[in-house]
Amino acid sequence: MEVVPNIRREAPNILVTGTPGVGKSTLCQKLSELTGLQWLEISKIAKDNNCLEEFDEVYQCPVLDEDKLLDGLEEVMRTGGNIVDYHSNEFFPERWFDVVFVLRVDNTTLYDRLTARGYTGKKLKDNVDCEIFQTVLDEAKNSYKPEIVHELRSLTPEQLQDNLNQICLWLHQWMADNQNLS
Repeated sequence: MEVVPNIRREAPNILVTGTPGVGKSTLCQKLSELTGLQWLEISKIAKDNNCLEEFDEVYQCPVLDEDKLLDGLEEVMRTGGNIVDYHSNEFFPERWFDVVFVLRVDNTTLYDRLTARGYTGKKLKDNVDCEIFQTVLDEAKNSYKPEIVHELRSLTPEQLQDNLNQICLWLHQWMADNQNLS
């Protein structure tokens, strides 16, 4: 059996997840600008790399080919230094992430944000229900070590700034803890 060396990343991989409309892309864009880490918008990557299958008429969106997406991301994730932005999290390999941040908002705010995006019917109801029942948070807690999963409120510009500060503090600590290990 061939032994694969444990490759240390020079920068961590961060997963930012949450129900559509909680502010993931806004946070990730600003975090990438602040830190220089690479922002990986999974929806855009899936589209650009033909990782989308048939169209789901109920939810009015294409279905993700998870295996094809994961195969295409393996090398970049092994390298490190990524901020992954996606509304689902349980299908990503646990080994990819050093920390997971789950953004949350209140239901009224989420409803308003999603209707402004054109969500209606079952798609709107199911996404609001997903937030009510903290589905994405529970999936993260069940898919990753509990100590790396953090819930962040994402309602106001002040909370956005607080979240950026918290993640940057975490990043500085990760860098300090890992600088002499490579």
